[in-house]
Amino acid sequence: MPVHTGVWIKPAAKREEKLKEPEEFRVILLNDHYTTMDFVVEILVQIFHKNLEDANRIMLDVHRKGKGIVGVYPYDIAQTKVSQVYEAAKEHEFPLRCIVEKA
Repeated sequence: MPVHTGVWIKPAAKREEKLKEPEEFRVILLNDHYTTMDFVVEILVQIFHKNLEDANRIMLDVHRKGKGIVGVYPYDIAQTKVSQVYEAAKEHEFPLRCIVEKA
């Protein structure tokens, strides 16, 4: 049998937790004088899943403007993409650089 102690315990207020969208980060390829345009297009197609038309447009931005925005991703995905770019560039002996900046 429950014992009544005379103490009233207020039920916890219903707390609504709002999920926050993850921060977005731009992945940007930087131009250099050694990496071939074909390799940049290959990176854009294989790692970033761009179609050939978009890949060529971004590659030309990199070539003409010195950099090209590849996409906008949550931080972890952006960093993973950058790591994949560096790994592929190293494997093919290209100095291709790729950076992440807050969108």
